[in-house]
Amino acid sequence: MASVASRYARALVDVILESKIDGDLARQQLRTFVDAIHESLQLRRVWESPAVLPEQKRAVLDAIAGKVGAVKPIRNFIAVIIDHRRIGILDDIVRVFESELDAELGFAEVKVSSARPLSPQEQREVESRVENMTGKKVRATYASSPELLGGIVVRVGDTIYDGSVRGQLEKMRQELSMA
Repeated sequence: MASVASRYARALVDVILESKIDGDLARQQLRTFVDAIHESLQLRRVWESPAVLPEQKRAVLDAIAGKVGAVKPIRNFIAVIIDHRRIGILDDIVRVFESELDAELGFAEVKVSSARPLSPQEQREVESRVENMTGKKVRATYASSPELLGGIVVRVGDTIYDGSVRGQLEKMRQELSMA
């Protein structure tokens, strides 16, 4: 199923880039449709049901697209997903889409954990340092993890930079046990 989600996501990235649509706008509009499906079991059933005529499904889609002001390529993409009976993997498609779009636009997805919540100034400093290390623009998410004791842990893709007190103590423990 991952390859199917990847094919749809890649196709949408191409359309968004060719149409010169703002990536954040596309991301937000896709998330709106995902949220609508999660919030309404009826909507999901209508779009998944083979008993509901395609015209009726599209009428519902058009009503939602009109309400949220969806750009035409996003509306058309959701229509394709519905027509091809892939609404059940829309979450996966959107997740892959966001990752692919970020890669195309030169963004690095960064997860930052800290012992305490970081101030906006501290967040900007972390993002600036990661941008300098990676050469990419940063899209960061932040979480507090008191078990770190102090410092931060930054995850960029599969690479982890551990500057936490807990990480340093663990490193020292390993070095001492080898001596």
